[in-house]
Amino acid sequence: MLTRVSHCPIEGAMILLSGRWRALILYYLNQGPMRFNALRRANPGLSQQMLTRELRALETAGVITRTVYPEVPPRVEYALTAAGERLMPIIGQLSAWWASTQDHREADTRENAA
Repeated sequence: MLTRVSHCPIEGAMILLSGRWRALILYYLNQGPMRFNALRRANPGLSQQMLTRELRALETAGVITRTVYPEVPPRVEYALTAAGERLMPIIGQLSAWWASTQDHREADTRENAA
């Protein structure tokens, strides 16, 4: 959960994205609303308990919504909010930056191993 409050925007953003699975969950929700089990299948290493925790944290942060439909059996969907949609280009930039530094990281690893 997002238990820590920060008055620094950078720290607040890092707290939001610090969960191991949060960026991946947002990535999948960027493709459209998803149900709990679909999110779980998309992230095989993610336990039910951890997915629940991460979804609650993202909902508390206001970047996703949880919609319960009055059906039998109950249907629950998760979707990005407007704030979550605004966050996606930033996550995309972080991903592009990480990919662009891959060559440097591999070279550093080879140098350190030698």
